[in-house]
Amino acid sequence: MNIGIIGYGGVGKALVRLLNMQKEMLDAEGLSVTVSYIVDYYGGIYAAKGIDLAALEVFTEREKDITKFSGGSADITAAEIAADPAVNLAVIMTPTNKETGQPGLSYAESLLKAGKHVVISDKGPIMLAYHKLAALAKACGVQLGIGCTTGGALPSVNAGVMDLAGSSITSIEGVLNGTTNFILKYMEDHHCEYEKALKIAQEYGIAETDPTLDVEGWDTAGKLLILTNVLMGEDKTLADIKVSGITALSAADIESAAAAGLKYKLVGKTVRTDGQLHMSVGLERLPAEHLLYSVEGKNKAVRYVSDTLGELAVIGGASGVIPAAASILRDIVNVHRGYQFIR
Repeated sequence: MNIGIIGYGGVGKALVRLLNMQKEMLDAEGLSVTVSYIVDYYGGIYAAKGIDLAALEVFTEREKDITKFSGGSADITAAEIAADPAVNLAVIMTPTNKETGQPGLSYAESLLKAGKHVVISDKGPIMLAYHKLAALAKACGVQLGIGCTTGGALPSVNAGVMDLAGSSITSIEGVLNGTTNFILKYMEDHHCEYEKALKIAQEYGIAETDPTLDVEGWDTAGKLLILTNVLMGEDKTLADIKVSGITALSAADIESAAAAGLKYKLVGKTVRTDGQLHMSVGLERLPAEHLLYSVEGKNKAVRYVSDTLGELAVIGGASGVIPAAASILRDIVNVHRGYQFIR
């Protein structure tokens, strides 16, 4: 399989590391991966016979500008990946823009039209144009892998598409953001205020310098939106979700919940009741018997209720660049296996 990579930040570097680490496993799958293009902010790298990923991994430990690597040039762009008939699959790891979906949306459209399988981690295009992209993938006879957009290593969308096939999903409920879950756990364990737990999460590299999307609930909302539109056949937007985060929670709130045998969790929820769809993200005080009560630290979970297959829950999928990259590799392997991603 000949691959082009668009976006070479933390997850992109982790994917290159995994392709090196898992080569023996991939060979056992009958999957020989050649990465012929890598494109990022500076330009790109092209090698017809495959980029030396081991050498690139060493190189990028000391140098950000990939155009200085062998085969590098400021003139190499994503358009060349779309135009190259030798490329079978493209990985898009551009930053998320929840207002426009760009530039990932344009990349995805051009690559699908060019007959390339697309595996994407950028939530923006899937939040805003999933049905358009899925229809385009079907029309062009290629796959659209979106597993990384809804919880990274947690196979939330894949489980819903594959394991609940033939049923109608009536509700989705999940802890979908590892950063906020870590902060809540730290507040519980150390009896501290939100600001202290956030600082620790930032020091550990779990929370961003600007954690707004995570702690105010928008990352969870984006993932819930994707799951709802993909698995329940809806065409909702972020404006349809009532969203609140964790920033107002105090140590006293945590202690009060603990005294009652409860835990706070940031929960994303979609429920269809009497023909009406209700979507929300917010803090909930959960009892010990609730499935999401025991989802701790950076882990995540999602629970589906369906009309004929009952309940399905998936738990785990810790946050981080390696788990995110592993979810991209999972989709690449499943494209190779011929699995169908589109519900």
